[in-house]
Parts: sequence; C-alpha cells; structure tokens
Amino acid sequence: MKPKKDSKIKKRKRKDENNQIVGVKAPDRVQIIEHRHFIRHPLSLPLVYRVVKQAKDQSRQDLRSETINVSIGGLLFPAVHPVEPNAMIEIKMPFENKVFNFKAKVVRCVHNSETKLYDIAVSFFRLREAFKAKMIEQIYLISEYRDLLSLQLGKEVSLEEASRKWIKRYSDRFERLYW
Repeated sequence: MKPKKDSKIKKRKRKDENNQIVGVKAPDRVQIIEHRHFIRHPLSLPLVYRVVKQAKDQSRQDLRSETINVSIGGLLFPAVHPVEPNAMIEIKMPFENKVFNFKAKVVRCVHNSETKLYDIAVSFFRLREAFKAKMIEQIYLISEYRDLLSLQLGKEVSLEEASRKWIKRYSDRFERLYW
C-alpha cells in the first residue's frame, strides 16, 4: 500500500547539473510583497529634499539627489543618509527658471548594497502633488524631445514648438496611461 501524499506538499521533477531527475518541493504558499499601484517610469530628474518631521538626530538641511523613477503615486531617489519610514519630506524639483514644490511621505528606505546609498521611496499626499510630478516628468521629456528635434532639423526648436508637437504626438497615450 502506498503512503498518502500530503496535499500541502507539491513536488515537481527537475534535472540537476548531472542530468539526474530530482524532486523539488514547491512552497506551500506564495507571499505577494508588491504594493505598487502605478506604472513607474525610469527617469533621472534633479531634486532637493528636506526632512520636515523627523527623529531628533536627523538634520533639517536641504539635500540634493535625483530621481530613479517617477509615477503618479510617488517617486524613488537615492540618498547618502537614511530617512525613517513615515517621515514627511519637502521636495523641490527645478526646471529652467521654475521650481516645483511638493510634500511627500517616506514609505520605504532600503540600503542598496550596489550603490552604497539608501533608496528612498515616497508617496505623494495629494493628487495635486502627483500631478505636479507628472507634469515635471513631461516637461523634462519635452525638453529632451526638443533637443532631439533640434538635432534632427539642424536648427534650434523652441520649447513651445516642441511642446505642441509632443502633445500632438503623445497626448492620447498620456491620457490612456494616467487618467
């Protein structure tokens, strides 16, 4: 008589490096740790941040960094010093002669062993802040598009002209992705 198989244990057969068939135990359950709700866009934008509400040992100085990625829900940037989760920060993102300001909450701070920096993930408080970040992203992309057009056409293209062409070309896709 064969022993009953435990219904919780699932085995799969697989070949090892010597081409021998071995049994592999599958996990009983899979834990989902992904909490993202928005598409992340890898984009490097300069920023200055300051921790507003913090532990006593953290400084309140302006610190420079640049984004790793941006989404409608938040952004990720590297930092030399860790920032505690749930800390409130102010972020300034300059573009040409304007500076965009918004507040965010630190949701995660993880040491990155490759870069030796801390990856700080923040979420925006309000849709208004999220929209500002999204618009900054678009402005930077339009600026890069302007540089590309200028190179292709062999003449200087204004930001206004590049914006019109960008909107005509990408506005439908932008609307589908974000609204």
